[in-house]
Amino acid sequence: MEKKMIETSSPAQTYALGREMGERARPGQVFCLDGDLGAGKTVFTQGFAEGLGIAGPVNSPTFTILQVYEGGRLPLYHFDVYRIGDAAEMDEIGYEEYVYGEGVSLIEWSVRIAEILPPSAVHIEIAREPEKGFDYRRITVKGEERLADMLQTEKRSDEYKEEL
Repeated sequence: MEKKMIETSSPAQTYALGREMGERARPGQVFCLDGDLGAGKTVFTQGFAEGLGIAGPVNSPTFTILQVYEGGRLPLYHFDVYRIGDAAEMDEIGYEEYVYGEGVSLIEWSVRIAEILPPSAVHIEIAREPEKGFDYRRITVKGEERLADMLQTEKRSDEYKEEL
């Protein structure tokens, strides 16, 4: 699986990357979002939702596991599986109905349910590197042909930096 590494140096840049990916997302895609607490998963998700055209507040559904956002060009199924004990618990919330549905699924803490993720899922890991600055993030994207159609460098603004 090929991967792409992107650097951001502010929450606004992490948000912008999420927005760009949301703008290019297609029905049925699954995005797996992992990183430590405070890494920027919610900021990325808020940008992603804006890219889908979803208005209103977007928060991490830590206690509800799933939040459905409609009103954009595609529905967003936002999972936070931090509190899931094992993948079998996902059946109780109708996981497959959403992940194999017509919207876009974004799954925070996806490593907790790795065994049930579709092989086509796009994996995004957000990592902090404090020695490079408080707001620095290294974002690694893997899957779906490195998202070549989603992260085209020729269309890149100076909002964030990218390395292959």
